Amino acid sequence: MSGKRYTDEFKREAVRQVVDRGHSVADVAARLGITAHSLYRWVRAEKPPKEEQQAVDLDEARAEIKRLKKDLLRTREERDILKKAAAYFANDPD
Repeated sequence: MSGKRYTDEFKREAVRQVVDRGHSVADVAARLGITAHSLYRWVRAEKPPKEEQQAVDLDEARAEIKRLKKDLLRTREERDILKKAAAYFANDPD
């Protein structure tokens, strides 16, 4: 292989532009003067294994569900208080 050698820092920055900043692989490759194939390979190497990513996603989803349930409970309690207050003031003969 007579291809160019790139530093790990260069590779990480190229991958960061694709993954974190949302630039397309073709744009980043053209801008940096590298092949899209190389950049795709670097991106694939930087991604965590699929099972690990699924576990992280599942944990995040569980945390979000827990937070939403807590918010729903609080909102229902507030609604019930407002219903009671509205009924009280509706029947209040001033």
